[in-house]
Amino acid sequence: MKDGAKFFYLADTCWSAFTNPTFEEWEYYLEYRRMQGFNVLQINILPQHDRSPSENYVDPFETFPDGRWDFNRRNEKYFDRAEKMVEMVVERGFTPALVVLWCNYVKGTWGSKISPSKIIPMDELEEYASYVAERYGKYNPIFIISGDTNFETGDSIEYYKTAFEIVDKTCPDSLKTMHLAGGLWQVPETLVKLPSYDFYMYQSGHGKDAQHLSYELAQRFYNMPVKRPVVNGEPCYEGIGSIGSYSKYGRFNSFDVRKAVWQSLLSGAKAGVTYGAHGIWSWQGEGENLKYPEKYASIYGAPYYWRIALRFPGAFDVSFSKWVFEKYDLFDIKPANERLLNETAEIRVSEGEGKIIVYTPFNTDIKLKSDESYSKWEGIDLETRRVFKPKVEITENGFIIKMTEFNNDLLIIGSRMRR
Repeated sequence: MKDGAKFFYLADTCWSAFTNPTFEEWEYYLEYRRMQGFNVLQINILPQHDRSPSENYVDPFETFPDGRWDFNRRNEKYFDRAEKMVEMVVERGFTPALVVLWCNYVKGTWGSKISPSKIIPMDELEEYASYVAERYGKYNPIFIISGDTNFETGDSIEYYKTAFEIVDKTCPDSLKTMHLAGGLWQVPETLVKLPSYDFYMYQSGHGKDAQHLSYELAQRFYNMPVKRPVVNGEPCYEGIGSIGSYSKYGRFNSFDVRKAVWQSLLSGAKAGVTYGAHGIWSWQGEGENLKYPEKYASIYGAPYYWRIALRFPGAFDVSFSKWVFEKYDLFDIKPANERLLNETAEIRVSEGEGKIIVYTPFNTDIKLKSDESYSKWEGIDLETRRVFKPKVEITENGFIIKMTEFNNDLLIIGSRMRR
């Protein structure tokens, strides 16, 4: 809920916003995403370790001669710029979702090996977390306490627990969550039980062989013993290469994104989704002097110039999911794949009050068992957003949604007429 109305979390991933774009570029970007219907922007407060090169970069802290940051001396120019960008975000109706501690700044995480000199000492953590919470808390952001973390050690758990408590003390009315490493669902109990942990955010990630995580992780978090809303905070990015198998599978496209989004939404992650474009999250500039580091390009593929990535078609596909949720009032749906008789987990089924929703990534007869009858059926070809009337046959224990003439992924909605 936001301002008394149902709120579908529709975020774009722009981790590198505070280090890379000019104010003019940022304004252009914000207006385009506003037009598309996005309402949340996920941004890393500190520099993203795998960002694209930028002529606008400045360090957030003063540096020692050897390049280490002096966490006792903030570079206010950095945080002033970040606040101006947050102001621009809020003025256009977005909710900023700000990452407090990406894993490379935390002791005992996999990311701490990237730049050990940039790890925030535990005795400096309270000052830093209090500062960012107080400075940006007046904009009523969502605080994402962790970034890409996997809780390898007790040190990392203590860092995040401490940060949760500090931020909550300063900003008790701001929502708080964690951004987890790709595929992770086992969150330490001491963190799960924190009253300030307001909603679950998982990452289904960028591995072509692991796209089943979109629905499997949604199910796991939906069934957690401590119930909270669930968001897929990082499905596969449009245009990014499959991690670990880029040379084999190439890049994800808009179909891959739609599939991850709808499989998430109908499997328990119904609070919303995040979109990412390869070139926006890292904010890739144009020209040889801004060439993306080869060590990351070999993993993800070279990113697209941000103005090109901004117009990838998948962003409209993801914003369309918000439109569908609001138009059909799907906020009450619950996973219902036990209704499916097809021998595949790729088709996802969900039910709400007086309605059933089916997503299929391929065209086939869909067989469902049900005690309910539905008087109205509508279908949407998700690639073209054409609306059609599916043919539905009643069977002894349910119904069959017949294969259509569209060779695309489809959303089918059955409903009972209100009396």
